[in-house]
Amino acid sequence: MTLDTLQQFIDAIDRIGELVRIDRPVRTQLEVAEIADRVMKSPNGGPALLFTRPVQDDGRVSSIPVAINLFGSRRRMQLALGVDRLDDVGDRIAAMLDLKMPAGIMGKLSMLPRLAEMAKFPPRTKGGRAPCQEVVLRGDEIDLDLIPMLKTWPGDGGNYLTLPMVITRDPGRGTRNVGMYRVQQLGKRDLAMHWQRHKTGAAHWRELAQRGEKMPVAIALGGDPASIYSGSAPLPPGIDEFLFAGFLRKEPVELVKALTSDLEVPAEAEIVIEGEIDPSEELVLEGPFGDHTGFYSLADYYPRVHVTAITMKRNPIYPATLVGRPPMEDYWLGHATERIFLPLLKLTVPEIVDYHMPAVGIFHNLVFVSIDKQYPGQAYKVMHALWGTGLMSLSKVLVIVDKDVDVQDPDQVWWVALNNIDPRRDIEFARGPVDVLDHASQEFTFGSKMGIDATRKWPEEGFHREWPEMIRMDEETRRRIDEMWGELGL
Repeated sequence: MTLDTLQQFIDAIDRIGELVRIDRPVRTQLEVAEIADRVMKSPNGGPALLFTRPVQDDGRVSSIPVAINLFGSRRRMQLALGVDRLDDVGDRIAAMLDLKMPAGIMGKLSMLPRLAEMAKFPPRTKGGRAPCQEVVLRGDEIDLDLIPMLKTWPGDGGNYLTLPMVITRDPGRGTRNVGMYRVQQLGKRDLAMHWQRHKTGAAHWRELAQRGEKMPVAIALGGDPASIYSGSAPLPPGIDEFLFAGFLRKEPVELVKALTSDLEVPAEAEIVIEGEIDPSEELVLEGPFGDHTGFYSLADYYPRVHVTAITMKRNPIYPATLVGRPPMEDYWLGHATERIFLPLLKLTVPEIVDYHMPAVGIFHNLVFVSIDKQYPGQAYKVMHALWGTGLMSLSKVLVIVDKDVDVQDPDQVWWVALNNIDPRRDIEFARGPVDVLDHASQEFTFGSKMGIDATRKWPEEGFHREWPEMIRMDEETRRRIDEMWGELGL
C-alpha cells in the first residue's frame, strides 16, 4: 500500500508494533529530546514516538502532537519506502542503468516497460485548495509559536525545525530543489535558514542575491514518507526530489501551488511555512546547535526568512527529529541513501563491490569500501575517485578492503584492515573540501583526508613475502557439525 500522508505512515508503524503514544504532558524544551535520545540509542533504534500533549515554552499544551523517530529503524525505513529490503530500490536503479538494447524487434519491445518507468512518476500539481491549506494564517494571524518546535540540547540557540522539506527554485534553470536543512525560529514571523555552502538551496540564494531579487522559500512539514526521505537524499543537481519520491513510491507525488509564491508544495503536508528572503538585509546569527557530530556547531550568520503565510491541515501532526551523538534516527535515513545509491556510485567506480558508512562515522568521517582488486594500486585509484565524487568528496577516512570482506560488519573490516596494513606503506593523505561541521579541520570546510589500503598486497606494491591465507574450517567438517549440532546440547 502506498503511503500518501504522515498519518498513514504513523498508522502503518503502529500496525507493525513500533509506535509508542505518550499522553503524559512533556515539554518541547529538552524533555522530548531527552526521551527520544534514550529511545534512539536502544537496540535496533527503538520505537517511533508520538507525543500527544507537548507542552510549549509558555506552559500551554499544544493541540498539535509531535512525532519523532519515525524513520529510526531498518523496518520503518523499509516501510517508508515500500520495500522489503532497502537494496530493492538500488536493484531497480541498477536494472534501469543496465539498458543494453537487445537485438530483434521483440527484444526491443521488451525494454519498453523499463524505459517507461523512468518517466511515469513526475509530480502532479492539482488545482484549488489542498489538505495542507485547510487552515490559512496570513498577516497578523501568522504565529510560529503555534508550532510545537523543539529545543533539543541545552546550548542550542533556540527552537528548531529539524525535519523540514525546504523548497526553492533555481532562478536560471527553473528547476526545483528540496533540501533538509535545520531552521531556527527567531520570533513569531521570522526564521533563520541554515543552509551550508555546499547545499543547492544556498546556491539558489547566492544567485538571487547577486541579482538583487527576493527569494521565495516554502518549508513543508510532513507529507508522504518517501518525499520526506527524498529531501535528505544527495541527488545530483537538477534532479527533482519529488520526481525521485514518485519513483520510490511508484506513484506520483501530488503538489499544490503555494498561496504567496509560485512554488509548489506537497498537497498532503501537515504544515507549510511560506516565506521570502530579502538579499538586501543583513544576515542573522543562527545557532549554536547540537549537531549530528555529537558536538555543537558554532553560531554563524545565515539568511532571515520572513514568513508570508502558514497553512496546515485542520488536525496536523508536527514531525521532528533529533541529532547528536550516534546512533540516532538520522543513521537510518543515511543508511537508506547508502543502499539506494550504490548502483550510481558503481557507474563511476565500477570496481566497488559494496560500501558502508558506520554510525560512529557520522556519514562523512568514515567509509568502508570493498573492491574487486584486479591490479596493483587500485585501492588508491578508488580513494581518489571517491574524493572526486559528489558528497563523497567530504569523506575524512576511507578504508579499502578486498571483495570478500563484509563491509557491513565494522568489526570484520577493522580486524582485516589492522592485520593487512603497514602504516607507512598503506596510508595515503590528501587535501580538499571537508564537511562544514568538521570542527577539527585545518580551516573551515578545508582540510586533510586519509585513505587506508587494507587490501592484500601484491609484489608490485612493495610486498615480496608470502601473503598468508585466512583461517577457515573446511566445508565438509562444517556440514558434519551442522548435522549433529542439535544433539550437542549447546
